Amino acid sequence: MSDIHHPTDDLKIVGKRYYGRWFSALVVLLCVVAMAHSMINNPRFEWGVIAENFTGASILQGVLMTLQLTAISVVLGFAFGTVLALMRLSSNPVLVGVSWFYTWFFRGVPMLVQLFLWYNIAALYPTIALSIPGLGEIWSTQSNALVSPFSAAVIALVMHQSAYAAEIVRAGIQSVGNGQLEAARALGYRPSQIFRHTVLPQAMRAIMPPAGNEIIGQLKTTAVVSVISLQDVLFSAQIIYQRTYEVIPLLLVATLWYLLMTSVLSVGQFYVERYFGRGVTRREKRSFFKSLPGLSGVKAARSVSNG
Repeated sequence: MSDIHHPTDDLKIVGKRYYGRWFSALVVLLCVVAMAHSMINNPRFEWGVIAENFTGASILQGVLMTLQLTAISVVLGFAFGTVLALMRLSSNPVLVGVSWFYTWFFRGVPMLVQLFLWYNIAALYPTIALSIPGLGEIWSTQSNALVSPFSAAVIALVMHQSAYAAEIVRAGIQSVGNGQLEAARALGYRPSQIFRHTVLPQAMRAIMPPAGNEIIGQLKTTAVVSVISLQDVLFSAQIIYQRTYEVIPLLLVATLWYLLMTSVLSVGQFYVERYFGRGVTRREKRSFFKSLPGLSGVKAARSVSNG
């Protein structure tokens, strides 16, 4: 029986040829090469000026200020946002109403307007005082002395961030099924234990992706503090080009620094999401670079062609 020749034995398997896919990739590649050639050979970009100022003292000082504002506003914003989310999920109508109003107001007012309001708070309250009934005023100070440009920026950024963080945390908590809560209660867990050991670990899987995007967005939002002369990376670049008139190169320096910082945060976001997502899927742990769509697509195409 093994000597019987079938007509199909001489047939060869030929993979499908995706001419449209390769043609579109070629067109996109040519456009990218043309853009890169134009940027490299255009003398108006002044790449030498960019390289000279990229690690300048004032630029690095501005980068540190940007990172400092981002870290403070994210930590305090998510801490306060968690409190607001718990207030919103409370059965107390007063707490629910206050949380809803806070979120509605600070999400509805543009960040730049909030910054100007806090920067000019002395126009509304020239003096800030602390009084105790029966004892009178025990402490007071001038608002201009208390609310500096840095503190005004921090207050505005924290309140802006906390309003968005509250919705992110609330959605994450609500993503945990009621069955999980009932099982924890059946085991005799107290409410604080249920939150720490049951709700929070599962909610973090839903919280981390939007929270990571919000942190990256907050880093870029800090650029608005340049309007009140706070020396972040953008304001540092503005100081230099107002003196040298090299506007485009200095703006590109700020652009490259923002791209670098957001790229580092994106890598960190990937690994944090992988940490909180462990145990959900059985896929092998991948590195950040292996998770990129282009690289995974190339790997899949190679495996199909080799198969």
